[in-house]
Amino acid sequence: MSLRLRVALASIFVGLAVLALKYLAYRWTGSVALYSDALESIVNVASAVAACLAVWFAAKPADSNHPYGHHKAEYMAAVLVGVLIVLAALSIAHEAWKNYLDPGPVDFTPEGLGVNLLATVLNGAWALVLVRIGRGHRSLALVADGKHLFTDVVSSIGVLGGVVLVMLTGIRELDSILAGLVALNILWSGWGLMKESLGGLMDEAVAPSLQERIRDVISSAGEGAIEAHDLRTRSAGHVIFVDFHLVVPGDMTVDRAHEICDRVEEAISRDIPGSRTTIHVEPEHKAKHTGIVVI
Repeated sequence: MSLRLRVALASIFVGLAVLALKYLAYRWTGSVALYSDALESIVNVASAVAACLAVWFAAKPADSNHPYGHHKAEYMAAVLVGVLIVLAALSIAHEAWKNYLDPGPVDFTPEGLGVNLLATVLNGAWALVLVRIGRGHRSLALVADGKHLFTDVVSSIGVLGGVVLVMLTGIRELDSILAGLVALNILWSGWGLMKESLGGLMDEAVAPSLQERIRDVISSAGEGAIEAHDLRTRSAGHVIFVDFHLVVPGDMTVDRAHEICDRVEEAISRDIPGSRTTIHVEPEHKAKHTGIVVI
């Protein structure tokens, strides 16, 4: 079992533990703001399940029906998580509005607030783990899950601070207002996640800084060639696809051109582990003199 999959599975159990703690805090206090915090944790669990399934499916080897692999499953899972986040935000907003019109009894016990704080600390620590491992292994599903947890942590801190304000002022309507603000924050998080995921599904190019790294590798490893042009990149989960045209002298043998291509592919693979490179070799009269100059 890969590290990505083990982390994704662990995320489900962490999400369930946090959900139980936050729901307990809500039951002890009756606060709609803490209820909204607990409801978001249900989305966290759904997000963890979707991420786990995506990581498992994306790891499947390429087959005749999916010759480029199953890596985009992670983007599809991230879109699903974004939809779930938006639905959770709407549900919280509805509950907040209902409670604002008819505020219910609230009992801010120290035990309830302490349990919610413990859940927030656990969420924050696990979010750091998810983002660090997700970025290290280029897993959008894990990074998306981690970023969502960070949003949850920010919401929880805001809720706890607001609950203290309600306790000090005695204005019960503030409890509902806090829940509404949590809903807006979650809604913004869901939109950002869906936007990023749809970019991956649309074969968006990798970041400019990474493209520049690829250009440098081609320039230094392509000794014997003349230039490279029409560089294209895209991401699919944790895999980055690179393709470009490599111009070589017209009298160069096929064996020699193939040797250069192998050297460039190996160099890109070393610099970007897991990348897939496709090179189209062209004679020198095809040079555009606007691409990557080979050193």
